[in-house]
Amino acid sequence: MKRTGTTDLPLHGGKAPRWLFERMSLLAGEIVSAIALEFGPVEVLRRLSDPAWFQAFGCVLGFDWHSSGVTTTVTGAIKEGLKGREEEVGIFPCGGKGGASRKTPGEILTFSDRVGTDGDSLVYASRISAKVDSAAVQDGYQIYHHAFFFTREGEWAVVQQGMNEERRRARRYHWISESVRDFVEEPHAAVCCDGREKVLNLVAKESSSTRSIIAELSRMDPEKVVKLVARANEGRGRHLEMPVRHPVRGEDIRPENLRRILLDTYEKQPEDFETLLGVKGVGPKTLRALSLVSEVIYGAPPSFRDPARFSFAHGGKDGTPYPVNRAEYDRTIDVMRGAVEKAKIGRKEKMEALKRLSFLFPS
Repeated sequence: MKRTGTTDLPLHGGKAPRWLFERMSLLAGEIVSAIALEFGPVEVLRRLSDPAWFQAFGCVLGFDWHSSGVTTTVTGAIKEGLKGREEEVGIFPCGGKGGASRKTPGEILTFSDRVGTDGDSLVYASRISAKVDSAAVQDGYQIYHHAFFFTREGEWAVVQQGMNEERRRARRYHWISESVRDFVEEPHAAVCCDGREKVLNLVAKESSSTRSIIAELSRMDPEKVVKLVARANEGRGRHLEMPVRHPVRGEDIRPENLRRILLDTYEKQPEDFETLLGVKGVGPKTLRALSLVSEVIYGAPPSFRDPARFSFAHGGKDGTPYPVNRAEYDRTIDVMRGAVEKAKIGRKEKMEALKRLSFLFPS
């Protein structure tokens, strides 16, 4: 992981007004097009995976400079701004907030079929990244937004966000394929959050032994594992002081539910933690129970190191630092659009010149 600081992402009500979001979409499309044209589509992914750049991008687009809504609004503006131009620009945005996030696999397959990319591997990357941040990193934030961006060559980036309604805070997770060597060991490019507190982090390097034992437990007789969980609960007392910002009661880990899920994993015999994580039904409670057994029975404590250590023109929708000036915003869009068109023409002229040279100097 690259460490760049910390940031606050308070939850704010309201949304970008239609007149602003329409302009945000136009400008976002032109800026992304310009970056892809000048530096290549993969550079767009690198910048989306940088929390500081992402936050600055939201400010340039004129959204509230510090609220959690910048995540959903900026990714939505990119998706809308590139609609119909995905193949031209070389960036394919999928997913979004709530119900839109559940359409991510279908959108990935539609785009990948159109351009000949391995859609199945991209769908897997989308699903496993969401599962890691919703189950393997138990930080008290429920994932509600998942945006997936990819190129023709199969490079990808993820920007997803979780919410803690009780604390009125949000946490944003950034992924990029070029830095992911292992989906279940230090996979994030960055994590933006509201503070530094202890979490159950099963994708930390220090949790390697725990992951191995959890995978082994998932292949064992379910009845034996349920008894081990009961023993672990007895050792901790009635209330389990688990490091996820609030105490977890023993009755939260219901034996009948755990037994049903373990029966499924017992039949599937997942070879490792990543495979286990991909099994349907294996969620935070299952992993919490198995990590508890790993720590109490087998002496392999998981890591509680929080992965969040990152921080991060036209005014803002709430008037901070000043109200959005519509005329200035429209002028910026026109300038960007003209610059992109000129760049396209310049590139076309260069290609034509190279073709003429190839006729003059055949190999």
